[in-house]
Amino acid sequence: MTTAASASVHPGAARPGLLAKERTIAAPGFNRWLVPPAALAIHLCIGMAYGFSVFWLPLSKAIGIDRSLACPADMSLWAELFTTSCDWRISSLGWMYTLFFVLLGSSAALWGGWLERAGPRKAAVVAALCWCGGLVISALGVETHQLWLLWLGAGFIGGIGLGLGYISPVSTLIKWFPDRRGMATGMAIMGFGGGAMIGSPLAAELMKIFATPTDVGVASTFLVLAAIYLVFMMGGAFAYRVPPSGWKPANWMPPVDRKRDAMITQRHVHVKKVWGIPQFWLLWMVLCMNVSAGIGVIGMASPMLQEVFGGQLIGQALKFNELDATQLAAIAGVAAGFTALLSLFNIGGRFFWASLSDRLGRKATYAVFFVLGGLLYASIPASAGAGHQLLFVAAFCIIVSMYGGGFAAVPAYLADLFGTQMVGAIHGRLLTAWATAGILGPVIVNYMREYQLALGMPREQVYNQTMYILVGMLVIGFACNLLVRPVADKWFMTPAELAEEKRLAHDHAMTAQDAAAESAAPRPQPLWAVLAWAAVSLPMAWGVYRTASSARQFFH
Repeated sequence: MTTAASASVHPGAARPGLLAKERTIAAPGFNRWLVPPAALAIHLCIGMAYGFSVFWLPLSKAIGIDRSLACPADMSLWAELFTTSCDWRISSLGWMYTLFFVLLGSSAALWGGWLERAGPRKAAVVAALCWCGGLVISALGVETHQLWLLWLGAGFIGGIGLGLGYISPVSTLIKWFPDRRGMATGMAIMGFGGGAMIGSPLAAELMKIFATPTDVGVASTFLVLAAIYLVFMMGGAFAYRVPPSGWKPANWMPPVDRKRDAMITQRHVHVKKVWGIPQFWLLWMVLCMNVSAGIGVIGMASPMLQEVFGGQLIGQALKFNELDATQLAAIAGVAAGFTALLSLFNIGGRFFWASLSDRLGRKATYAVFFVLGGLLYASIPASAGAGHQLLFVAAFCIIVSMYGGGFAAVPAYLADLFGTQMVGAIHGRLLTAWATAGILGPVIVNYMREYQLALGMPREQVYNQTMYILVGMLVIGFACNLLVRPVADKWFMTPAELAEEKRLAHDHAMTAQDAAAESAAPRPQPLWAVLAWAAVSLPMAWGVYRTASSARQFFH
């Protein structure tokens, strides 16, 4: 039987290389449910970027071991990059987050078009080499106590791996699941949110194992994580398959007349045109406003809970600045449970809201994010002032779920508006909104807090004005979402342009022979799908268990 993959190779031609896109075209009868676990395997690894703060405290004592050997107060950040005589400041290590997400957005934008033509396997292999190689370079940086190597390794090179790994499955999943676009991308992007849930406790355990009286154990932990992640990411890369062009699920027809699906196009926009399309910039603002508001409060969730409720968290009628060291440690444990609870809602929201968008439509789902989110942000000062911890926590949990849901639903929104041919590349360019939000959100929350404190405002009230500013950002996002309309005909590729792009992307058009082979192919046994899902589900289950155990502290 001639397979789709072999049909695309001319007789006598050299067989394409192992990473070539032609080698990833699925044979007839391929089980599409094998693709989501491949995407999850990659996203669960790169998602550890969210959990890198687990290394900050040990790295701030890398020389002093028991306590930080502080650098001179007047030492510049530039000098700190090269010093070997004192420990790094946590604020200097925190720049890694900026590098992660700026590089994620910029690399996805720069190489998204290459990814569409090279295929998801090659992109995922490059992502694995960058992310895992970056960890190895960072291990060298820890061993030689060179902060610039840490920034170069995990931050810069690893950030490129984040961008390519993040967008590598998007186009593929959307093409395999035209009937469930939101659910498919939600499954993969859920993994990015869950990466820290697995990686953080694993890293903590590894550091305990490798720690000695003269070593905090971070370098060895980086190397072990690099090895584990390389295995999983390579496994995911080589498990990727793309459908032949024109493939669709059995008995499924594209929607043509339902009002909810009026914005879903069957045509395709080239990535090089999106910078000039109004709908792209409207969606850019939609994502930027949703993420800015969410990431701003996520970064301050733990101190906010402690400063707002103070001794109430442990049954004491005391304000935060009236607590002693023992009581402060006790409420910090409660806040850690709160943070763990938020991470569960962040992950669950990615799948829940993205799947729900398949029923509601993407525009309506984002309208819910902005309207419900705005009401919840506005309610926080009132619930905090009244001492209603349950309402405060519930509002944050729903807000964080919609923060995650916004990431998961946006690839499907892009596919609806711009078509599926280059949706991965377009998604890459849209992620520059994430890079912007990663700076904007924390700056607003952190600097507003410092400004309010400088004015002498009580700690339990310093976040009130910030919440209203975030509501304003959501109003802007709501207005932009409301303005989104179907893309004008002039922006879509002509049939000749689309045919040329398919040729450059090494797409194999599904022929009548392929369709007959697809219909006649025996349905695959579910064993491989079960094994693939087990490979990603078991680590996720362990991560959920560890996170739920931490969250239990909040309820106690």
